[in-house]
Amino acid sequence: MSRKGFTLVELLVVIAIIGVLIALLLPAVQQAREAARRISCFNNLKQLGLATHNYHDTFGSFPSGYIAAGADHKTPLATGDPGWGWASLILPQMEQRNLADTIDFRLSILNSVNQGARETLIQAYSCPSDRAPEVFHIHDESENELTELASANYVGCFGTTEIDVCEELAPGQRCQGTGMLDHNSRYGMRDVIDGTSNTLMIGERASPLYSDHVELSTWVGAVSGGEEAAVRILGIADHPPNSQYHQHADDDDGHEHQHLDDFGSRHPAGTNFIFADGSVHLITETIDVAIYQSLATRAGNEMVSGGSY
Repeated sequence: MSRKGFTLVELLVVIAIIGVLIALLLPAVQQAREAARRISCFNNLKQLGLATHNYHDTFGSFPSGYIAAGADHKTPLATGDPGWGWASLILPQMEQRNLADTIDFRLSILNSVNQGARETLIQAYSCPSDRAPEVFHIHDESENELTELASANYVGCFGTTEIDVCEELAPGQRCQGTGMLDHNSRYGMRDVIDGTSNTLMIGERASPLYSDHVELSTWVGAVSGGEEAAVRILGIADHPPNSQYHQHADDDDGHEHQHLDDFGSRHPAGTNFIFADGSVHLITETIDVAIYQSLATRAGNEMVSGGSY
């Protein structure tokens, strides 16, 4: 009497066919997931753009890049307190009024009263394509741990000048960039000489794949005394988007070459930015550096067409 069933050869063939089908379908599934994450990130930025404009309607200017002064609370000091950044200032416009109400903006970020807020991850400030931890440690220049901060993936555009010079300024001097957001800034529509549709305001910054959390960004602000404090919330356009996330030839260990003050994302081909008019656009990795830097300034008198990026 004959028995019905698979032979070993037939079973192996079926398994091989299933394996091939999975190999073919997996990239498509991953692409679909990334497309969904990219749309979610895009929507986050649209919400941010709307929030900054609602802030402008209320106060007559866009939020400061960050607020910092000396002990008298009046004299500008780029490395001073309280340090709260642009993303914390627009919390009410981001439907985060309850969180904003827990913050005493008169006190330093480091004050114990503000511990709960500074460690709170806000989903609208995080890109789903990124892998950043919810909180990270920030240290002073001597590597002493100061506090923990919630991570974020969106930073303001300081312009094209180095942010690190802020650490060397004397009391009374404001660390002013060429972009839309800087130390104690209060730029309004009137100040965007290049046109709001040609000026970057906020962009993405992904966390590095190889990280001990030193290179991460936050929504909270610039912690007084913290390492790379202002760079945690602001970025500059000295390198094209995503350049810090590519392996360099001199990186023998295969790790990424870091430029913490750059913009970048985990999306294929480019990085999303909010322009001063509230619109969101993808700027490609291959953009001409001169055009990119022109977009990063608010009053450089450059002419840039929308198709250039």
